[in-house]
Amino acid sequence: MSLTTPDEIRSLQRKLYGKAKAEPAYRFYRLYDKIYRSDILSYAYALARHNDGAPGVDEVTFETIEAAGLAGWLAALREDLASRTYRPMPVRRVMIPKPGGGERPLGIPTVRDRVVQTAAKLVLEPIFEADLEDNAYGYRPKRSALDAVTATHRLIRRGYTDVVDADLSKYFDTIPHRELMQSVARRICDPHVLRLIKLWLRVPVEERDDEGRRRMTGGKSNKQGTPQGGVISPLLANLYMNRFLKFWRMRGCDAAFRAHLVNYADDFVILSCGRAEEALAWTRVVMARLGLSLNEAKTSVKDARTQSFDFLGYKLGPKFAPQGGQHYPGASPSKTSVKRIKDKIGDLLTPGNKGSWPQVRQQLNRLLAGWSAYFSYGTRAPAYRAVDRYVCDRVRRFLAKRHKQPGRGTRPFSWSEIFGELGVTQLIQKPKAAALGLP
Repeated sequence: MSLTTPDEIRSLQRKLYGKAKAEPAYRFYRLYDKIYRSDILSYAYALARHNDGAPGVDEVTFETIEAAGLAGWLAALREDLASRTYRPMPVRRVMIPKPGGGERPLGIPTVRDRVVQTAAKLVLEPIFEADLEDNAYGYRPKRSALDAVTATHRLIRRGYTDVVDADLSKYFDTIPHRELMQSVARRICDPHVLRLIKLWLRVPVEERDDEGRRRMTGGKSNKQGTPQGGVISPLLANLYMNRFLKFWRMRGCDAAFRAHLVNYADDFVILSCGRAEEALAWTRVVMARLGLSLNEAKTSVKDARTQSFDFLGYKLGPKFAPQGGQHYPGASPSKTSVKRIKDKIGDLLTPGNKGSWPQVRQQLNRLLAGWSAYFSYGTRAPAYRAVDRYVCDRVRRFLAKRHKQPGRGTRPFSWSEIFGELGVTQLIQKPKAAALGLP
């Protein structure tokens, strides 16, 4: 569920977008006062509150703010912005596991800084949105990763089967500040907004070791990177990636390489008719000029007629039709995506979870609903069946252990009971007639 944007803010966003779209060379010179408007700060707080998240280095939570008085807190924040005395606090860094192994850093700003970044995003996003290329899908209004997957699959079906499966090396960490600010300044010449963005880019990062000792990195000496976890980071990352996408279009690469490019944040694929190697060589050169680099170990050229590749959680490539024995270009949940949802289910249904069954079931069904909503495209029955079997097995073990039933609980907790009376969501739906109770 998302919050509805107030009419006055939506009206401002439409005006900014319309002006930017109608005049591509126009530079906006008076935006800072919009960021600390009372209605925008209030709505920014509501959005940050809705997204929740852990506290930053000051350990101040939303509950702490509201207990002390939200109206006073917002008024004080507005005064700091209006008087230009606002300074962001250090970002708290935590390491989170990556799906393919290893860890990636996540920066957690304070609630106060998240609210100001959200307010800035509300004002700046419509302007930058007007300039983003049509083949960019990441972190944009009314666009999604599933749209990017769908576009990729359609191109493969149209014959663009020579694929550059690209991976950028630490994109968010290596975006050069100087060139990024040049991209911002092409549209924004309000010095106070530019200063605000610079403050966020150069904010110190606080790390703590296992013994709780504090270490500060980054700060004013930092010349690259936008911390993952900041509200403003995806917008800035999109803006810088747009340099590459725009250069692709202006150089006529679609025609030169008989190719199309599909981008989602720092992930992209190039789908070509026979010129994928040339497109990859060109991409290497341009990325180097942008101060970025490809992860050569994870970048490859594949023939989608005979080889599969993973993109945004989906496996795309040849599928075998059971009836007739024909191969066709398919899309289905990747093995990694199936494993990931199984891991989440396993973490939920552990003996250590002491929540009531209705609470556990609600969490489980929410997990399954979110996963199946995204993986609702292409050939999904085999993945759905695998997840259903895993859910049934884990629910049986969980309930048998809780109710001290002997064995694995096959008899007291049958398939039909788990996906019936117990109310667990089944991904593979029964035939329509059976679901309606018809003979």
